[in-house]
Amino acid sequence: MVRRYFDLSDDMTIPGRWVLGTPTDAQGREVDDPWMFYRGQQLPDLGRLKLPMDVPGRALDFSQAAFAAPVVHARVASALTELAPEEVQTLPVEIEGHPEPFFILVATQLIQCIDERASRHVRKWTPEDGRPEKLGKYRDVRGMRIDPAQVGDAKIFRPRGWAIALIVRDDIKEALEHMGATGTEFEEV
Repeated sequence: MVRRYFDLSDDMTIPGRWVLGTPTDAQGREVDDPWMFYRGQQLPDLGRLKLPMDVPGRALDFSQAAFAAPVVHARVASALTELAPEEVQTLPVEIEGHPEPFFILVATQLIQCIDERASRHVRKWTPEDGRPEKLGKYRDVRGMRIDPAQVGDAKIFRPRGWAIALIVRDDIKEALEHMGATGTEFEEV
């Protein structure tokens, strides 16, 4: 069976939807490293996290807070941990004004899989950019395509070098669609 893969992102076109801010700790301080949620690794216990609402509105089953931290309703978290238990971590988070349980979703693996030739646009950092620490790394990837042969059996992951993308296999996409999860947007990669 040929598997298909999709970049799962937040559907920002939903009218009246909420927009979530930067995760904070229990004392209301912004987390030290907001990028940690998409590094593709298991995180230590961070205690009870909170999320402010930058724009009040309709709660979604899937959305992205500041710094692209995926936030999922408990029913989505439950489905994903059942379908890919070794590939996700869920961190409880309180959302201002919403008593229902939500979680920050962490994909726990990075996979070297971007097919640069098949992708529409790939740009890497060069010496002319004046950022020697980023030399040769991806600066921009649009119309991304991955090489499924590099993915193995993974169902949820982030591509190494462009970890802002959250990739899900077709069966995960179908499960989210079947449950009617709101806020999801899928682009085939």
